[in-house]
Amino acid sequence: MKVVTHQLQVAELKVDNLQCIRDDRILFENLHFTLSNGEILQVEGRNGSGKTSLLRILCGLTLPIEGTVYWNEQDIQRVRESYWSNLAYIGHLPGIKGELTPLENLTVARTLTVNPSDFSLNHALEQVGLYGFEDVPTRTLSAGQQRRVALARLLIQQAQLWILDEPFTALDKSAIQWVENLLESHAQRGGMAVLTSHHTVASHTKILHLN
Repeated sequence: MKVVTHQLQVAELKVDNLQCIRDDRILFENLHFTLSNGEILQVEGRNGSGKTSLLRILCGLTLPIEGTVYWNEQDIQRVRESYWSNLAYIGHLPGIKGELTPLENLTVARTLTVNPSDFSLNHALEQVGLYGFEDVPTRTLSAGQQRRVALARLLIQQAQLWILDEPFTALDKSAIQWVENLLESHAQRGGMAVLTSHHTVASHTKILHLN
């Protein structure tokens, strides 16, 4: 895995008094946490506890019933463009186009990226173990290979904050280790990550448990 050595800017993600209600049921309330450079937060909880809902709120895709998410002490809803330029989000679904090839999917992703990295698209696919699969329709790939295409997006942008919903889904042991190494490298250069997973990433990872 190529390690990017440049340091990312000093930044802070702060969650203040979040409440989320779905179908007249409180998923979580009075939720507070702060995430700084080099920190990884793993969100745990039973099915239906609001893990994905929390990630979508952190991305600014949905609004909480109460509370605010701050990026560098500014409400993310007031600085959306700046915030999103520093954010990489990979949801529970891969978010790729099945009729496009892996290379074409990354081409589209790079076109939409505000801060692209110096990774070439082919090298990104090689890093996630898809060498030789660049030009086949993505719909013909296995679930694990499709997840790798999605994860390759992390390599082609210079996002400070990664928000990942079950990034280890459908991956084999070698790919899981690669993602762990990638997260560690990202944290070492000042990046931050919030993720949901049933797989413990590292001993120093911060844990947030939703009831």
